[in-house]
Amino acid sequence: MNNNAPIFARQDNLKFFRTLNSRVNNYFKENNIQKTGNWKLHLKAVILFAVFLTPYFLILTLEMPFWVMLLLSIVIGIGMAGVGMNVMHDGNHGSYSTKSWINKFMGGTIYVLAGNVYNWQVQHNVLHHTYTNIPGHDEDLDAGRIIRFTEHAEWHSFHRFQHYYSVFLYGLLTFNWAITTDFKQMRNYLKRKLSYGEPKSPKILWTTLIITKIIYISIWIVLPMLIGITWWKVLLGFFVMHYTAGLILSVVFQLAHVVDHTTNPTPNDLGEMDNTWAIHQLYTTTNFAPKNAIVNWYTGGLNHQIEHHIFPNISHIHYGKIAKIVKETAKECNLPYYEYKTMRSAIIAHFKHLRDLGMKPELSV
Repeated sequence: MNNNAPIFARQDNLKFFRTLNSRVNNYFKENNIQKTGNWKLHLKAVILFAVFLTPYFLILTLEMPFWVMLLLSIVIGIGMAGVGMNVMHDGNHGSYSTKSWINKFMGGTIYVLAGNVYNWQVQHNVLHHTYTNIPGHDEDLDAGRIIRFTEHAEWHSFHRFQHYYSVFLYGLLTFNWAITTDFKQMRNYLKRKLSYGEPKSPKILWTTLIITKIIYISIWIVLPMLIGITWWKVLLGFFVMHYTAGLILSVVFQLAHVVDHTTNPTPNDLGEMDNTWAIHQLYTTTNFAPKNAIVNWYTGGLNHQIEHHIFPNISHIHYGKIAKIVKETAKECNLPYYEYKTMRSAIIAHFKHLRDLGMKPELSV
C-alpha cells in the first residue's frame, strides 16, 4: 500500500474481535459446515445466470418488437447485477468455494459483466474493505465533483439538488466500467503499485484488459449487429441493460455506507485512526432489510454489510446466521450495530443524507 495509508489502532478494545472471531468460528465448527458456499449458492448461480443470459439469446434468435427487446434488456440488467452481487463477489473474495480454481473462475465472471478482476480486487478488496469510508482512501466515496458523499468533499452550489439528480447518475456505474473506468483505474493502480495477492506483470494486466474488452464488445455489441439488429437498437439496448444493473448496484452499495448513522473518520496528524480495523467497520457500515428474504437472496447478503465487512472471506449465505452473534457481541462491548429494518427506510435515509450533505456547509447543522 502507499505510504500515506491510515494506520488502525492496535490496543483499542481488542476484546471485541477476539471474542467475535472465536464465537463465529465455533458456530461453523459446532454445526460442521464450511464457511464457503454450498448447494444453495450453486443453485442461485444457475438461476441468476439464466436470468442474465437467456434474454440475450432470445434477442439473438427471435424476431420481436423493439419494446420487447428493451424489456428483455432490463431483465438482462437485473440478472447482471444479481450475478455480480452473488457469484462474482463471493468468487473474488475467495468465499464461493473451498477450491481456489472455482473461486477464480467465478470471480472471472466479472469479465462478462464489463469489469476487470485486477481493478475490482484492488478497488474493492483492498481500498474499500481496508479503508472503509475514509475520505481520500476509499474510492467508493469518490464521485468526482458531481456528488458530495462526505462533509470532507468540496461543496458546490449544484450539490443542493444532488438528492434529486444522483439517482439518475447511479445508473451509469457499470456503463462507465465498460467504457472508461477500467482503463483509468489500471493506470492509476499500477502507478501506485497496488495489488491484491501476488503482483502480476503490468504487460499481462494490460493485455488481459484489452483482450477481455474486445471480447466483451464483440459479444454485446458486434454480434447482435452482425445478425441483423439495427445498430441504434443494439446501442440503446446495451445502455438500458447497463443502466438497470448500475442503478441496482449503486443503490445497494450506497445504503450500506452513505447514510446518516455511518461516519467518515479521518486519521490524525500521525496517520493513525482512533479504532481498530474491526471496530472501524461498525462505525462506518450499516445493514438494511435483514429480515427481508427477497433482499437477502438477491443482494448476495450485501444488506448484511456489517457481517460482510468483518468477515469478507465467509460466503454471504451464512450472514443471516452469524448476524445474531455479531450484534450480541457488539452490544456486550458497548459498540454500535447500525441497521435499517426495511429497504424503504434505508433508501429514505440515504437520500435524506445526500440532501443534508448538499446544503451549504455554513448553513447546515
